Amino acid sequence: MTGIPVCEAADPFPKQPQRRLPPSATDTHAHVFGPASRYPYMSQRTYTPPDATVGAYLHLHQQLGIERGVLVQPSVYGTDNRLQSDTLNYLRQMGKQYKGVAVVNADVSEQELDLLQQSGHCGIRMNLLFKGGIAWTDVEALAQRLAERRWHLQFLIDVSDYPDLEQRIAALPVPVVIDHMGHMPCSKGIDHPGFQSLLRLLQQGNTWVKLSGAYRISAEALPPYRDVKAFAQALISANADRCLWGSDWPHPHFSHPPLNKAMPNDADLMDALLDWAPDSDLQQKILVDNPALLYDF
Repeated sequence: MTGIPVCEAADPFPKQPQRRLPPSATDTHAHVFGPASRYPYMSQRTYTPPDATVGAYLHLHQQLGIERGVLVQPSVYGTDNRLQSDTLNYLRQMGKQYKGVAVVNADVSEQELDLLQQSGHCGIRMNLLFKGGIAWTDVEALAQRLAERRWHLQFLIDVSDYPDLEQRIAALPVPVVIDHMGHMPCSKGIDHPGFQSLLRLLQQGNTWVKLSGAYRISAEALPPYRDVKAFAQALISANADRCLWGSDWPHPHFSHPPLNKAMPNDADLMDALLDWAPDSDLQQKILVDNPALLYDF
């Protein structure tokens, strides 16, 4: 479709991290795409991704030392969760531990939620940045139903754009996961009220944050994204028991002008986490214990 940018593909040759990860290390944020002939994209979308297959995904995890993962429904598929469900069913047949976070309409049927749960889904994503997501006003309509299933809500949101974010999230009856460290540009500073609200929500214990997407919030084009370190460490200091890590593979829709950022190698992203949390006990929490609790591995 004319005018929709086509994303660069992920680095096909992921390196290995500088240090070995703990057993059962978990990547809590990645996507699979394509082929479009079988799993068509929404016509109203923000980007067009290249194919990113389950085989490439598993190769990435083998190189990094990842044993468990969480697939997150991307905006380009809207509420069509077929590819993700098919992928999770395939992974389960292989004996692997993978879960999913879906996107649904506010009036989704219980039957559809049942099918999603059977394929390994345990949360719903709300996308407030890109076309294809569901609106904020749908949160309360879903939250009580998800609470009964012991699911969580996940938000793709720039925390600097929602001055009442803290009050809204604190009132929800389900755990809430915030993508990409709050998706706020580092240039706005740690003292920004939106980021401070995120820190307070972490301290309250019902909100989780993904230490992912450093390249999305950094002003730097290449790893190690030094301006992100203070933000990541502030989140860890606020509540290390509520921090997760995600690769965000295959890194769709971030290198567009005017930033022209370079595609990172995923080992560099893992090495950044190991720099933010150099203590082995912290790495165990972020990579193993915390995701095991939230996603019920």
